[in-house]
Amino acid sequence: MAIAFELETLKIRLNDAEFARLDLHQRIQRALRALILDGALAPGVKLPATRTLATRLGVARDTVENAYVQLQRDGYILRRKGSGSYVSEALGNELRGASRRRSKPRGHRPEPPAAGQGLSLRGRMIFDSGGVADQTTIKAFATGLPETRSFPTAVWERLQRQAMKDYRGHVLLHGDPQGAEPLRKAIAVYLNLERGARVAPEQVLVLSSTRQALFLCAQLLVDAGKPILLENPGYFGARKAFEAAEARVVPIDVDAQGIRTDLLRADRSGAACVYVTPSHQYPTGATLSLERRLELINWSAQQRKWIIEDDYDSEFHYDGLPTACVQGLDQQQRTLYIGTFSKTLFPGLRMGYMVLPPELVKPFSHARSIVDGHTPQILQLTLARFMEDGHYNAHVRAMRKLYGQRRSYLLDAIARHLPGIVTALRPPGGLQIPCLLEPGWSEAHSIDLAARAGVQLPGLSRLYQGEHKRQGWLLGYASLTEREIEAAMLRLSAALTTG
Repeated sequence: MAIAFELETLKIRLNDAEFARLDLHQRIQRALRALILDGALAPGVKLPATRTLATRLGVARDTVENAYVQLQRDGYILRRKGSGSYVSEALGNELRGASRRRSKPRGHRPEPPAAGQGLSLRGRMIFDSGGVADQTTIKAFATGLPETRSFPTAVWERLQRQAMKDYRGHVLLHGDPQGAEPLRKAIAVYLNLERGARVAPEQVLVLSSTRQALFLCAQLLVDAGKPILLENPGYFGARKAFEAAEARVVPIDVDAQGIRTDLLRADRSGAACVYVTPSHQYPTGATLSLERRLELINWSAQQRKWIIEDDYDSEFHYDGLPTACVQGLDQQQRTLYIGTFSKTLFPGLRMGYMVLPPELVKPFSHARSIVDGHTPQILQLTLARFMEDGHYNAHVRAMRKLYGQRRSYLLDAIARHLPGIVTALRPPGGLQIPCLLEPGWSEAHSIDLAARAGVQLPGLSRLYQGEHKRQGWLLGYASLTEREIEAAMLRLSAALTTG
């Protein structure tokens, strides 16, 4: 059976943008294949001879021949000596419905399925959550961005070249899922000296980020439908990680001294672990008092619960000396310690780590091997040298001084430009300042007005669970110069007072 060959439709297909970078014979082959799959060329239809089609398209005969050969290899057409080329009859059942679409207007494309269709229940829940958006540009007052424009890139590049030269082909192979030994040793030395931890290199697991650490905790420590205790308000990414694992998040309120340990002791949910940010509670900035740290550790030991300690930016403490981490005080080794280099160095590095109780090292390493294998070895070895040679500590000291100055400047700018609008809290450290809106001001409306002026105001209320939500903002400042802070504050003030 043969029908009139749809030359114009073929020409339309040949001009599709998706074929633009292909060789001509590939474009013809893909265009014919698309017509077959769409049903425009039904099973059994005879195709023009290669010479005829080449003449009508204005191309060489060999070009069409190569296209037909590939279509035959892929099973779309049959070629019979002395008879011609035909669309394969074997495709009949599969394409029968598609062939009926030939009556639709030329060039018609079916509507793509709606986003999220065909997902599992867990997949649908993750999709509906909206994910977690990272800030990809420097903008006032986005949170989580350190100063990157003054990073010692020349030093980093030199150390990376040295590592590549010394390790040669080794860095091109797969690495240990637990992490390169030189980096694990450097991390252990740093934490023991600077954070008061008690860490052996064998306890360190090198990861891509804090988020990956939380994902592993959610997968390995909490069963679907079971509870996990989280600070309220608390880190949005932690809540997302546990919700994605179908855990039931149970909020535990915080106050000026951090998480309320009296509420921990009163909890009867049966949760196996608690997530805390004791050095700088996110987002309030409160530091967990020593008394409560010890209460937390005793509660964990008595109840056989795990403590997930997220020490995301403890290096940046400006008022007095930072307190030692919970992990270093926990003699029962019930604490999983999470750290990151995204805040101390640069977020594009995509590297963090965990310090694990001995019995959890292998399970977490095995799980990590399933997720993404390992962190790039060349980056690990470069960072190890960066730490061993003293550059890491020097950079942290410089940034601590710089961020302290920027925090003071932002606090002063808020007092000068936004009186009667917000009250800024003065956290002892960190990279952002929580601000509480005065009565009569709407968080959503203020964020909208600021966005029109090119200023990003991360809202505070979304970090709360339950009915009681504080209205305000969480202003990041670490990546902004004093001039940028001042300019943004002027725009923000004008937008709010005139809006």
